[in-house]
Amino acid sequence: MNVYDFDNTIYDGETLVDFILYYVRHDPRIWRYIPKLLVICFKDAFHLFTVEDAVDAYASFLEGYYVKLDNLEEDTKKFWDRNEKKIKPFYEKIRRDDDIIVSGTTDFILDEIMKRMGVKNYVGSSIDKKTGKFTRLCFLDNKVKIFKELYPDAHIDNFYTDSMNDKAMMELADHVYFVKGNKIEKIK
Repeated sequence: MNVYDFDNTIYDGETLVDFILYYVRHDPRIWRYIPKLLVICFKDAFHLFTVEDAVDAYASFLEGYYVKLDNLEEDTKKFWDRNEKKIKPFYEKIRRDDDIIVSGTTDFILDEIMKRMGVKNYVGSSIDKKTGKFTRLCFLDNKVKIFKELYPDAHIDNFYTDSMNDKAMMELADHVYFVKGNKIEKIK
């Protein structure tokens, strides 16, 4: 089976960044969180996060803003109406029914696009809608832990990623492909 990271692998960009930018244009309440979110983006871009750091960094945003969103499902559909075009064309060419997508992106964002793409097997980070706290963070080594819990008998023939942050997932795969833009290079 093929397993994929999502952001910058199948999706051309960082889903969470684009989702926040969607709200920047549509909801002025988010502006108070922008300085902290910029720091998070910087740390993420330079791989300066541990899992614990990521949970702490997103906590005030999630607990202060996310839990107050009234139309999250509708907003998510509108977001994907605008951003679905950022799914890279290579994926449709090699897509298989048994594909699994393992992503740090939150599942409430993934649910809509996975349905549109016809992907049945995927896992992302999860957030409690009432508290704004992570119930599952699918990031760094946690990706492997969550993958093995949900798909204990899965054998990864091919793993596609854009980042060495996925080194632990790479070790599970027979073959690894590094995706940079629309270029795919076999590295294992």
